[in-house]
Amino acid sequence: MKVNLKDRSIEEYRNIINDEVEKIKELAKPLKGKRVIHVNATAFGGGVAEILQNLVPLMRSVGIDTDWYAIQAPNEFFNVTKKFHNTLQGAQIEISEEEWRLYENVCEQNAKIIDENADIVVIHDPQPAAIRLFAKTKPSTKWFWRCHIDLSTPNKVIWNRFAKYLERYDKMIFHLDEYFPGDVVDRCIAFPPSIDPLSEKNMELDDAFVQETLKRLKIDLQRPLITVVARFDPWKDLFSAIDVYRMVKKVEPSVQLAIVSAMASDDPEGWVFFEKVIRYAGTDEDIIFCTNLNGVGNREVNAIQRMSTVALHTATREGFGLVISEALYKNVPVVARPVGGVKIQVKHGECGYLAHDKHELADYIIKLMKDENLRKRMGQVGRRVVVENFIITVNLKNYLKAFLSS
Repeated sequence: MKVNLKDRSIEEYRNIINDEVEKIKELAKPLKGKRVIHVNATAFGGGVAEILQNLVPLMRSVGIDTDWYAIQAPNEFFNVTKKFHNTLQGAQIEISEEEWRLYENVCEQNAKIIDENADIVVIHDPQPAAIRLFAKTKPSTKWFWRCHIDLSTPNKVIWNRFAKYLERYDKMIFHLDEYFPGDVVDRCIAFPPSIDPLSEKNMELDDAFVQETLKRLKIDLQRPLITVVARFDPWKDLFSAIDVYRMVKKVEPSVQLAIVSAMASDDPEGWVFFEKVIRYAGTDEDIIFCTNLNGVGNREVNAIQRMSTVALHTATREGFGLVISEALYKNVPVVARPVGGVKIQVKHGECGYLAHDKHELADYIIKLMKDENLRKRMGQVGRRVVVENFIITVNLKNYLKAFLSS
């Protein structure tokens, strides 16, 4: 399924990145007219879809003929690929021969979306990875597999078989060097993903909209707010987020917790964890669930983040964690576990705090709640870190460099 997108221009970012606009245009000149295809699992929900929604139009704006396709598949397929997601991050789960066959069959059926005349194909994450086995392209076509999860300690049994789907890729792109699987390092490159400062999720908002949104969601603007933005996924450990909130509440009784998420179409397991987390939260009215089920879209997430006192992230494994950059860009300090890409976004003691232990996380949140000047200083540093390293124009530049070097 081809994803329809609005036009965007690199010029829209000139006020943010200044002379970098010209450098990006110059870098893109040798790629002008090249045919580039991006493929992922879903057009909605999760960080990959959010990135592509804005990255693809920007590639077009610098002269590259770029399209984005989301695969079509039954729910059974996504149950299997969720197992891939978990096992490739280390979970000990078995995948049956029937499930492997289903995965390959669906990828084969979706291979027809690849343009035979494409110059570059970028396949995102495990779900469509096997398409490379079945797609027909010209010999000069360059294939990239963009992995958005942590592959540093995979389930070896699953990895050894899954790796066969990757043998014909020219390059594999990861968020961090430490994610490179040891047996394919020679074909790996690393650069982080990005947020779009001009998207609905990050753009400046009208005060009236922000206040009305929080009022509708029953979030009290006069009380401190901890916000967790994460999918309902076992690796996000939202149970620990609730535990941390409860520890903070013993010291700051007025605190509220917003758990913000989107129910993605490629994650059936998310509904199971959604129910588990709701049960764990119990009847506490100060734990507010904000999802697309109650009308929370990108602009509403933006509003909630802007009014947050502190952003909390309790994931035990994390590919990158774009929600960290989203909060920092809005001048909100982050308290998080130092896993995956979180470590390169949050500078401990400068724009937030890092700790594995739940008691330490709670102590850091209490410290920030009690010191408005500290929150302000950390917020300013966080925004600067994101603008310099983790916005979409940096991501575009990194893709252009990867394409040119292949």
